[in-house]
Amino acid sequence: MNPSGDDVDVAVIGAGNIGLAVAYYLVRKHGVSRIALVDPRDPMSFTSAQSGENYRNWWPHPVMTAFTDDSIGLMEEIARESGNRIAMTRRGYALATRRDDPADLIEDLYRGYAGQGEKSIRVHKGAGPHSTYRPAFSAAWEDAPEGVDVLCDRALIRRTFPTFAEDVGTVLHIRRAGSISGQQLGQYMLEAVRSAGGRLIRGEVVGIEKVAPFVLSIAAPDAARQVRADRVVNAAGPFFADVARLLGEDLPVRCVYQQKISFEDHEGAVPRNLPFTIDLDGQVLDWTEEERAILAEDPAAARLTQFIAGGIHCRPDGAEGGKWIKLGWAFNEHAGDPHGPEPADDHFPDIVLRAASRLQPALRAYVGRLPRGARHYGGYYTMTKENWPLIGPTATPGAFVAGALSGFGTMAACTTGLICADRIMETDTAPYASRLGLERYRDPAFMAELTGLQSKGVL
Repeated sequence: MNPSGDDVDVAVIGAGNIGLAVAYYLVRKHGVSRIALVDPRDPMSFTSAQSGENYRNWWPHPVMTAFTDDSIGLMEEIARESGNRIAMTRRGYALATRRDDPADLIEDLYRGYAGQGEKSIRVHKGAGPHSTYRPAFSAAWEDAPEGVDVLCDRALIRRTFPTFAEDVGTVLHIRRAGSISGQQLGQYMLEAVRSAGGRLIRGEVVGIEKVAPFVLSIAAPDAARQVRADRVVNAAGPFFADVARLLGEDLPVRCVYQQKISFEDHEGAVPRNLPFTIDLDGQVLDWTEEERAILAEDPAAARLTQFIAGGIHCRPDGAEGGKWIKLGWAFNEHAGDPHGPEPADDHFPDIVLRAASRLQPALRAYVGRLPRGARHYGGYYTMTKENWPLIGPTATPGAFVAGALSGFGTMAACTTGLICADRIMETDTAPYASRLGLERYRDPAFMAELTGLQSKGVL
């Protein structure tokens, strides 16, 4: 190819955290500088802007555990290099249940940590006041312990998590977990790409010639333009399937809209040093009889009167001395259309507050009276049926995908970008990389294994 202003080595479609990470590792590891990031929006302004900004290395399968563990390691490198510009903290994930002996959850832990389970999982059962467990709720990630502490002693749980409801029987404290600033992570990577000569092109890709060198037709705000690229990466987030269809391909993904709220916790219901907490138990929401009758009359809302699976999460948000908290509940299972208006549910703030107050009763003070200035927002989980990402080559030579990171895009962006960059450059990469690509669908035994998992890691 003869280089010109609109000729590049790699065109990355999508400037969210995933697309930025692909470009970043092409620059940083492989020295590729002629890169174009193509997006009709500002970088990180769509799905990436709605991130929960949490990370954890626990999954119910060792491949996904290794995948996110490696990404945490890469984020740590960036934290060190940037003076922790990405605001990395590590208080862990506290997964709570009212069961005293959740054998299935313990089994998932050992499966996820595979051969590391014996040294990584510490069970505190009947420990009483002499427990060796140390909460270590400091925000500093450098000094945080590894592994998982399983608290099966109710007295220990009450001492460690005094704001939790008294009926909590077990807490799984995932230690290599915490929060980061996803926006700062993406900005850091974007600056590195631009410094190396990469460009951001504002516009929507509306056509792609299906043979390399690819010609991308872009509808831009000022005028249509074309970009030629030796290789193309589909990192289009919720528009992942749309871009694939421009190449004549179908991807096994769907988009599911999930919501969150954040507000100032004037009542001090959530301690500022609390880990990211998740109530694993499903529940029937505590409506009054009048509220229940009104909801039951609405076909769209009637399901809110029935049992809903668990996964309600809550954490302090922002600075140590701040007051904001963030709550979410990824209970929606219905596919949506990211092209239309966002299907935000006006009932959601009340729903998630009622649900979260079951674990943290002090939150009930906000039911029906959300503080002024509260934010209700949402974003699309682009996901495969098994809830694993798609990273690597497609059926079209020279075309690659990096997406379907439903709800774990921020925490897994770095390894996703590195693996995709390695596969573009045809160099050695993570030993599990093929399991994260379209190749896995050609392995019936492996897919049967994933289908048989009792948990898909959706939180």
